Amino acid sequence: MTIEINGMAHVVLTVSDYPRARAFYARLLPAFGMKPVFDGPKFTYFVGARTAIGIAPCDPAYQGERFVQQRVGLHHLCLRARSREDVDRCADLLREMGATIIHAPAQGSWAPGYYSVLFEDPDGIRLEVNHVPGAGVLAPGAVFNPEDGYTGAP
Repeated sequence: MTIEINGMAHVVLTVSDYPRARAFYARLLPAFGMKPVFDGPKFTYFVGARTAIGIAPCDPAYQGERFVQQRVGLHHLCLRARSREDVDRCADLLREMGATIIHAPAQGSWAPGYYSVLFEDPDGIRLEVNHVPGAGVLAPGAVFNPEDGYTGAP
């Protein structure tokens, strides 16, 4: 039996500095074609680009903590762009915003033609915007190794 999943419905990110994160995402996500459909003192929700992203404050006991990528839970969130130029435009916006860019737009080894920018939100949550032309790792003969990325045909 196959269950037909049609993309990702939403992701909710829990942040320690809600006002700062809310301002960050309020500038970033509309540039991705996402519209704010709810913006309150304890939850902000953007919808568009076939998904949704919510921002919520953490429990007060964890306020002031920063994201740690190697802990249990989220490693990073990657959004797919339609072109390399969109990845470059994202990097330009991040620079305007003063965001922390981990790596500027660059070719990667995860799939043929993989091109991405990796950055952090105000809490250090890592996000990526990538573009992969064609079928990527689903291309006939493609071999994917999670440690090394795409290694080409067998």
